[in-house]
Amino acid sequence: MILANSLFTRLVRLSPNIMMTIIAVPILGGLLGVMLPAMGWLPALETSEFGWHGFKQLFDTPGIMSMVMLSFTTSLISTLLAFMLTVLILASYFSSPWLTRIQRLLGPILVIPHAAAAIAISFLIAPSGMLSRLMSPWLSGWNSPPDWLYPHDAMGLSIIIGLTIKELPFLLLMALGVLAQPGIGNSLRAQHRVALSLGYSPMTAFAKVVFPRLYPYLRLPILAVLAYSSACVEIPLILGPNTPPTLAVAIMQWFNDVDLSLRIKASAGALLQILITLALLAIWWLSERLVKRFSVNALTNGKREYADPLWQRMTQLLTLLLLCVIGLSLFGMLVWSVAGFWRFPAALPQQWVSMHWQSALVQMHTPLMNTLLIGACSTFLAVVLTLLVLEAEQQRGKKLASLSSVIIYLPLLIPSITFLFGLVWLQEQMHSRNAFINVVLAHLLFVLPYVFLSLASSYRRLDPRYSTVAASLGATPAKIFFQIKLPMLLAPILIAIALGLAISFSQYLPTLLASGGRINTITTEAVALANGASRRISAVYALMQMFLPAMAFLLAWFIPNIIFRRRYRG
Repeated sequence: MILANSLFTRLVRLSPNIMMTIIAVPILGGLLGVMLPAMGWLPALETSEFGWHGFKQLFDTPGIMSMVMLSFTTSLISTLLAFMLTVLILASYFSSPWLTRIQRLLGPILVIPHAAAAIAISFLIAPSGMLSRLMSPWLSGWNSPPDWLYPHDAMGLSIIIGLTIKELPFLLLMALGVLAQPGIGNSLRAQHRVALSLGYSPMTAFAKVVFPRLYPYLRLPILAVLAYSSACVEIPLILGPNTPPTLAVAIMQWFNDVDLSLRIKASAGALLQILITLALLAIWWLSERLVKRFSVNALTNGKREYADPLWQRMTQLLTLLLLCVIGLSLFGMLVWSVAGFWRFPAALPQQWVSMHWQSALVQMHTPLMNTLLIGACSTFLAVVLTLLVLEAEQQRGKKLASLSSVIIYLPLLIPSITFLFGLVWLQEQMHSRNAFINVVLAHLLFVLPYVFLSLASSYRRLDPRYSTVAASLGATPAKIFFQIKLPMLLAPILIAIALGLAISFSQYLPTLLASGGRINTITTEAVALANGASRRISAVYALMQMFLPAMAFLLAWFIPNIIFRRRYRG
């Protein structure tokens, strides 16, 4: 017992350093692994002459500026649209019970993997998709699929639609999470009621009173969304153009090419991707300053209304349109998975079959087991490490240092295509040949920040008097942790596990790069099938992608209810 308590105390004391090492070393090493090949050092080619060969190859690539502009515009526009829609929905429904209903409708979209969401949207906007079928022939006059380039349009409109639909629920739920905090939420609602009593219209009161105080809490999620969308691979790969693609997709293709010399160009492209992301973050930061400077008069001029009825109707229309797009996308994907003969422009198949599910379930046994094992291992490590770090906070009586907090969120702020490419290159130099362990560690980089975000607030809100009373009765720190704190945190821990599994299930690029293509998961198979394979089989894999995280969250909700109900009856 004494040895176990000593080991637990030592693990708790070392856990913050272990967490920082697990996150910082791979990212910094990955960035170093990107810089060296970009400057011409690639042992596989027996060259170690430093220079700018990679950048010369990169800028000689046909269409490189189109790749850069496509990455830049799609990420900035989609983030801006998601942010504006979030603000409009909050302002329009701030004092309405509809805000909670919208949260319940959009909440499940958050756990849908990006690849599955992109596949669903492609089924909606494709020439023979649900949208054209529902409009034909009574409205459009089409008796055959129209000749349009959606998805895969050169301007990236399909990418913008996909990113906006995925980013909006995240930003909205982050905002609602802030408003759910008793101190902040009650204060903002009280100020909103005061503004209403002074004659301000609801949306104007939100814009002048609530939003300026709410925005600082949304800054980090917005920057994370902006950084992610600038280097996203799954959505542009499924919805974006191919000639040329976005820069992140091109980097992935160069890295996976059999010609090893292209890795030098991929490395230079990864550094360019970092510059694009930094430029986007700088533009957003500068825009914040400009808006703040030029909106002072509008916030303080005492005007009670700014065409609120018009904004209200527009927000309601946009919300309805958004929900319809999401609903039709998911419905279309479900129908395609069981569709047999389906002639255009019929809205529904003439024949319903189950053979696609039977065929896919036979083929997906290995990818499914890989998905579950990798998700379970990475999530288990993330939850254990997070709990130990939070316990170390309580034992020391202070939170993590600011630098440590920043390091935890580095995987969310740095484009994954950049440091993952370098990380894989370093693993090759270290002769790390165990593909499964490489993938688990790569997933851990992305699972850990989300698990920490999910558990931190619940753990820090634990009443310290329970621990004090237990310690006064002779309980050791280990006994207090395992027998008092963990049972009290059962529900938040299960939610963190479900979130970690959902994040792991959705990882495409870390799986592809860290395994060298040797390990297939449901996500990698879904993305591969989305580009050229049977639409019906693609729908089955995309639905399985959605089913796995949904089951995780369902169990996270169901298990505590059963346990607490039995305790109450007992």
